[in-house]
Amino acid sequence: MIAKVRGKFEKFEATFVTAENPLESTVTAKAEVASINTGEPNRDGHLRTGDFFEAEKFPYIEFVSTGVRVDGDDFKVDGDLTIKGTTKPVTFDFEFAGFQSDPYGNYKAGATATTKIKREDWGLTYNAALEGGGVLIGSDVTITIELEAALQA
Repeated sequence: MIAKVRGKFEKFEATFVTAENPLESTVTAKAEVASINTGEPNRDGHLRTGDFFEAEKFPYIEFVSTGVRVDGDDFKVDGDLTIKGTTKPVTFDFEFAGFQSDPYGNYKAGATATTKIKREDWGLTYNAALEGGGVLIGSDVTITIELEAALQA
């Protein structure tokens, strides 16, 4: 709990359907749990076990949007997040960077989406007491999605 551990899922897919009215846009996404990479192979292996994600039984983390809304100057994307067979509603803060053609002629959009969850709410309850007091793993997990999407006809 004294240091942040950052990781990413190496295998994932997402579909964004943009509407003329941005508030009618949708997103679905899933990440392959076994592809988790925190830069420490032993930790990654442990995260795949029943102590955490139980990757063999629950191979994907999934998100399905249920709505997009404006909150002041910001966009919020509401949806259902499924981890380890448990689905709960979450809200991502969505920062849209815009549309632009890349040097190869592809029309792309960029954005960042962020939310914070309590891992225990999804059944991720493993922890260990530390010799000096406290526990090994904090409760809060920040999920950040840095995305670049190419327009598909």
